Amino acid sequence: MSNFESPVDGWGLNVSANCCDWLGVVCESSSSLGPRDRPSSSGRVVELVLTSKKLAGNLSDSFGKLDQLKFLNLSHNFLRSTLPESLLHLPNLQVLNLSCNKFSGPVPKSASLPSLRVFDISKNSFNGSLPVWICANSTGIQVLNLAFNCFSDVIPPGLGNCSSLQNLSLAKNSLAGGISEDILTLGQLVQLSLQENSFSGPLDLRIGNLTELVQLEMSTNGFTGSIPDVFQKMKKLQYFMAHANCFTGPIPSSLSNLPSLRVLTLWNNSLTGRIGLNCSSLSSLEILDLGSNNFVGPFPEDLPNCRQLQKVNLARNKFTTPIPQSFKNFSSLAYLSISNMSLSNISSALGILQHCSNLTVLVLTLNYFDEELPGDASLSFPKLEVLMMAHSRLRGSMPRWVRGCTRLQLLDLSGNRLGGTIPSWIGDFQSLFYLDLSKNSFVGEIPKEITGLPALIHRNMSISVPSHVFPIFRPRNMNSGVLKYKRFTSFPSTVDLGGNFLDGSIWPEFRNLKDVHILVLSNNFLSGSIPDSLSEMTNLETLNLSRNNLSGSIPSSLVRLTFLSKFSVAYNNLSGPIPTGGQFSTFPSSSFEGTKLCGDHCAPCPANHSHPGSANHSQNHSKSSDHAMSDRNLGMIIGLAFGMAIGITLGATRIGDSCLRVITRFCNHPKSC
Repeated sequence: MSNFESPVDGWGLNVSANCCDWLGVVCESSSSLGPRDRPSSSGRVVELVLTSKKLAGNLSDSFGKLDQLKFLNLSHNFLRSTLPESLLHLPNLQVLNLSCNKFSGPVPKSASLPSLRVFDISKNSFNGSLPVWICANSTGIQVLNLAFNCFSDVIPPGLGNCSSLQNLSLAKNSLAGGISEDILTLGQLVQLSLQENSFSGPLDLRIGNLTELVQLEMSTNGFTGSIPDVFQKMKKLQYFMAHANCFTGPIPSSLSNLPSLRVLTLWNNSLTGRIGLNCSSLSSLEILDLGSNNFVGPFPEDLPNCRQLQKVNLARNKFTTPIPQSFKNFSSLAYLSISNMSLSNISSALGILQHCSNLTVLVLTLNYFDEELPGDASLSFPKLEVLMMAHSRLRGSMPRWVRGCTRLQLLDLSGNRLGGTIPSWIGDFQSLFYLDLSKNSFVGEIPKEITGLPALIHRNMSISVPSHVFPIFRPRNMNSGVLKYKRFTSFPSTVDLGGNFLDGSIWPEFRNLKDVHILVLSNNFLSGSIPDSLSEMTNLETLNLSRNNLSGSIPSSLVRLTFLSKFSVAYNNLSGPIPTGGQFSTFPSSSFEGTKLCGDHCAPCPANHSHPGSANHSQNHSKSSDHAMSDRNLGMIIGLAFGMAIGITLGATRIGDSCLRVITRFCNHPKSC
């Protein structure tokens, strides 16, 4: 153990001279080698377990002297470098677990472990060809886990020698080509994990010969062609995950009628035809993800007959009919995503889905374009925890029935045309940690009640959806593109009210929301100063106050926001010096443009503005310069006003509102820093 960079915890100077008494060491007496009766305080080492001991350094060749070792587990440490060849020549070793370390290089080809049953070197940085030579002298191996490494190229011949193999994981490497013929002969396989490699080509029909398979995971590869219709032979298969490939054609009939199937994920392929699942046969199906394909025809009416089905994603397909009446009887449904399908009649959809008594997550984004969002208080979704109806240009006001969704944790109504004031009852939700009402037409003040949302003061939530995850996408803040999340609970705590017509000031009480990570109030008509108390929002990562009518200076206390990575106060009436220190040196100059600020990122401050955070407003700008600017811009203001008048005359009230926003901002636009 001299190669370790620090002493093993529990092996200090005061321990026994007999290593059999050390923590993690088990010995057997010489007379009982073979089947172990009981631990002994003397004899030969047969077990060494040092998991999660923060061990660093490399492994010594002296491990080869432990010739009676049967069980070696050094997982979850910081061990590095290559494996010593002597470690792979232990004749009695049955279990070798080196997972979750920093080992690298190729696995030595001279391995000879005749007693081996479990070989786990996952989550390291091993590279080179896949070490199939392990099977040459370890024919009794049952678990081979090589996942999360850097193995590359096609799978070489040799895995067929591991004829007793039950669990084979090659996930998250850089393997290419097709599934090797050797794998297709492993008739004892229970679990096969091939996901996140570069496998390609059609799926071999002989995959159906793996009749003992319970889990088949081949997602995020480049498989092509149709999915073979061979599942009638795979009577034990419970999990088939083949999403993010290039499969085409329909879902095979044998897969649509497989009674043992519990999880079916085929999203992000190019599958076509109608969804013809036979729910009378799919009696065990719990999770169905067919999103992002090219399915056509009517919305599948038979799904409520899959009595165990809890989680359904059909987003981004091309159904020709709305949600069917049969969904009123879908009592097992907990999660439904049907976003981006150009569906119509939102009133009917909500009226049907409210009968799904266990519905917890509802995603309707990018549907029902330009329709009126029902505000009927009689609609009832008592168990709803996630509601996403974004980017649909929905009209109306904040629906009253949302108030009855008392378990809400995530509410996204962004990208619509909802107007009126934001009701004060928005602060009644005890578990709401994500609120996005951006890009609407809400008016009035920000409800002060938002600053008292308990889950944003101290987040403590757990969305009650099945454990298997679907991808969820949300727009980036202050940037382009989208962010991908694997589960709703990974969404950052957020308050986004940007892009509305809100006025009034920013409440100092926002200081209460100590667990908020993202606060966006941009593109409104907020006025007054930036509260110094925002510095108490200690978990803020994004703060966007741009394009408002804020005045005064930037509080110097904001330098205490040590997690702040995105910040903008651009296009406000701010003046004075930009604070120095903290994260402020990392922000781009665009964060401060369109203001009268000075200092870093802008023009140097005059002597009377030498201290960051000064509360004095700049009063020394030339009146003649302002007058000249006013003269130059008078014609543009008149033109904008004339355009607004025409828009209102034509009945385009939202266009009129937009013109008013432009004129107001133009009139109040300070000279850029």
